[in-house]
Amino acid sequence: MLAGLQYLSLRGNVDSLAHWVITAFLLLPSPATTPVNGIYPATRDHQPPAWFVDVADSAGVRMTDVNGGIQSKRYIIESTGSGVAILDYDNDGWPDIFFVNGTTLDDSSQGMSSKPSSHLFHNNHDGTFTDVTEHAGLLGTAWGQGVCVGDYDNDGYDDLYVTAYGKNRLYHNAGDGTFKEVAGAAGVAGTGKEWGTGCAFVDYDRDGKLDLIVANYVHLNLAETPAPGQASYCTWKGAPTFCGPRGLPSAPNTLYHNLGNGKFEDVSKSSGIQNTTGHHCFSVSTIDYDDDGWPDIYIACDSTPAQLYHNNHNGTFTDVAADAGVAFDEEGREQAGMGSTIGDYDGDGRLDIFKTNFSDDSSTLYHNDGNGSFSDLTFQSGVGINSQDLGWGTTFMDIDNDGWPDLLVVNGHVYPEVDTAKLGSTYREPRIVYHNLGNGKFEDISKTSGPGITVAGPSRGLAIGDLWNDGRLEAVVNNMNDHPMVLVNQAKNANHWLGMRLVGVQSNRDGIGARVKLRAGERTWVDEVRSGSSYDSSNDLRLHFGLGQRSKVEWIEVRWPGGRTEIFDVGDADRLVTLREGFGHVKPQ
Repeated sequence: MLAGLQYLSLRGNVDSLAHWVITAFLLLPSPATTPVNGIYPATRDHQPPAWFVDVADSAGVRMTDVNGGIQSKRYIIESTGSGVAILDYDNDGWPDIFFVNGTTLDDSSQGMSSKPSSHLFHNNHDGTFTDVTEHAGLLGTAWGQGVCVGDYDNDGYDDLYVTAYGKNRLYHNAGDGTFKEVAGAAGVAGTGKEWGTGCAFVDYDRDGKLDLIVANYVHLNLAETPAPGQASYCTWKGAPTFCGPRGLPSAPNTLYHNLGNGKFEDVSKSSGIQNTTGHHCFSVSTIDYDDDGWPDIYIACDSTPAQLYHNNHNGTFTDVAADAGVAFDEEGREQAGMGSTIGDYDGDGRLDIFKTNFSDDSSTLYHNDGNGSFSDLTFQSGVGINSQDLGWGTTFMDIDNDGWPDLLVVNGHVYPEVDTAKLGSTYREPRIVYHNLGNGKFEDISKTSGPGITVAGPSRGLAIGDLWNDGRLEAVVNNMNDHPMVLVNQAKNANHWLGMRLVGVQSNRDGIGARVKLRAGERTWVDEVRSGSSYDSSNDLRLHFGLGQRSKVEWIEVRWPGGRTEIFDVGDADRLVTLREGFGHVKPQ
């Protein structure tokens, strides 16, 4: 069983390939990540597949995402909320949580004793978290928007990139529990004129170093922006509202190339990323949609067509969204896209795209047809039945480990006026769970999925991860002008699962961009390691596969970001494993 040796990460002024010392364990979970039972346990009291409860308060995850006014919002910046990331910042094998935060226009911070800041919560391994923001050096204040996770310098510790209205921030992980803000020195702060939203670390040129794609929304100058109702683009259904995004100047997206010395180069123009203009962009999801071994980039845009940047293998990209069928809905209309997620929902080995949109429209499901194009199967699949909600964060996640990825969507309107003006929507909205039936169709089971789903909220960012290493995926939600949620599924099932962490050596250390195939019984699963996604958020970088009744895994195939393909022998399911580049069986070309 020559596969995936466990490693010990070292620090010091040594070559990056010497950061790992191989130990004598073969593909076994380390003591730190041995599954733990009894933390918010699932029980037979609730009918599967789902009964979600919010345990944020009992888990000690307490903060407020401050984003402008509560009763009214004069500018669009007050309405979009913030993202959330799940990452193991201290490499103890237990995922931690990072929340992005905003602020207020009048600097009153809503009566708070101090200005709002981001928050980092350390996992205590017992179902609780400790707020370590101050110790970690993450108290910096800004109007934060999105976040993505990646080890950009391959030193063995994951770093954080935070987008903002204003200059963006890059927090370098020092490896001792603290971070240092280095965006200016690294060359990724931006000009401060672009309003940064979604982001993702991605090794687009496969040189082993993580690059950075940043989506931008608009150039927002509050001094030049009309007040609610003062322009044609400052109303909604006849009611005066904040202005935008239509009528506001768009901002092009940004691509930074990693130079390998702690610095990045802005290659937005030379790469072709800025050839697509006039868009208002939110979320970023990387996807190798044509399975050619080179990462492509999908970006959901508000009130404008979505973008699909095809990787040309030479450092340049071409936006092929319209030709590929993912720029518009099936009727050729542009939509107000917010969040996006990637997954193989029908088990055909090809990665599909799901996108959330504004109210009075449904979310969109694009099926990958395998010929470089997609088909809009929103209504055929059953996910087109909800049009009253305004969707933000979303993710494919196998909520019951039955082997078929389900969909979670979090919602919340942008206009507080919808309640008082009776505009056919509500400001606080419940979440949606679509259960995958395994036949290409989904069923909306939201009303029977527990209070964590049905209780309405002003939700924005969403990230998922196995917070307590027990084979269940939790969902963390950043609620605007409200407290966050940590959603745990307490409906018990007898299905099996496998979690895995990838460690690159010649490839980037996180294995971001790796394509993984898993074989168990008669089924094959496919997924990729990605930074970013959902709505301006970043999931746990570990992959999770529900296996249904299959308790054994025949093999795992990993195509590393550099192009090398290896086969790993796994065996028993229901555990977490680490796969290290160079320790599998090399697949013949």
